[in-house]
Amino acid sequence: MKKYIAAAATIGACLAPTAVWANVPKERVINVPGFADFIAVDGATVWVTNRGRVERWSKRKKLAEVAMAHPCGAMAVTDGSLWVADCKDLTLNRIDLKTAKITAVIATGLAHSDGELNVVAGAGSVWVASDATGMVARVDPASNRVTASIPVEADSSYLAFGFDAVWVVSGVRQTLQKIDPRTNSVVTATLLGKQPGFLAAGEGSVWVQEQGDGTLARIDPVTGNVSGRVKVDATLKYGDIDTGGGKVWLRTTAGQTFVVIDPSTLAIRARVGTAAGSGALRYTPKGVWSTAHDVHTLSWWKKPAKIGN
Repeated sequence: MKKYIAAAATIGACLAPTAVWANVPKERVINVPGFADFIAVDGATVWVTNRGRVERWSKRKKLAEVAMAHPCGAMAVTDGSLWVADCKDLTLNRIDLKTAKITAVIATGLAHSDGELNVVAGAGSVWVASDATGMVARVDPASNRVTASIPVEADSSYLAFGFDAVWVVSGVRQTLQKIDPRTNSVVTATLLGKQPGFLAAGEGSVWVQEQGDGTLARIDPVTGNVSGRVKVDATLKYGDIDTGGGKVWLRTTAGQTFVVIDPSTLAIRARVGTAAGSGALRYTPKGVWSTAHDVHTLSWWKKPAKIGN
């Protein structure tokens, strides 16, 4: 049974102080013609969505290119494949990581054709929001077929997997929903702030960008309660988010390229880079990848010895 959790059960928003990042990461800028946007990590390389194609990049050069009508949204890597949505054909596409060839095109439908969506992997499945009226499709990589269609709030398109659950955000309904993969049903729904968007599950919590409020919300994965908020900027339109290495990494559009947040104290430990417009971000143990589609770049930020002292 779905349980709704009121937003009133939150800790009040606060503006966290920004500490000086003593060891600033070195940025390696790679020029990527077109519209480099969403990122998926594949070992020491990354896959990036672009206009009419998905590309694989190392820190020095492009390694592969796969033509698609309109690759869009955040991608997932699992079962030897890259899984990416196509916003023109409204399909989920499977690309073999070794051959860089499309091996399956699955007619899932998509909740949004503007690219504001995620494909995620977990519980032996691939998940994508498949209908704007409120539906998430569960795909079996063994058969490349939809095995379940799970009703969710209308306008749900942002997904994350973590803590043995699928987390789904509806920007219009301003909710975070938790899908239990064992029952293929929503078990909790948490009310959020204005225009919630991309999210991540890791470092002990679920993290949601409240884009309209300029805040990042921290949600307890067990209770569904909002346990804290940090004010990052006037708004967070638009960006990306990831977790890892004991930090939360938040791609921003104003003031800097990304911020580094302590998941326990919610202190902003660093503001890194210059404002570069919208783009994506992914963490790795050795550094952070980011894109800036307005200036046609992919950047590698080499991790310093200590992050956010």
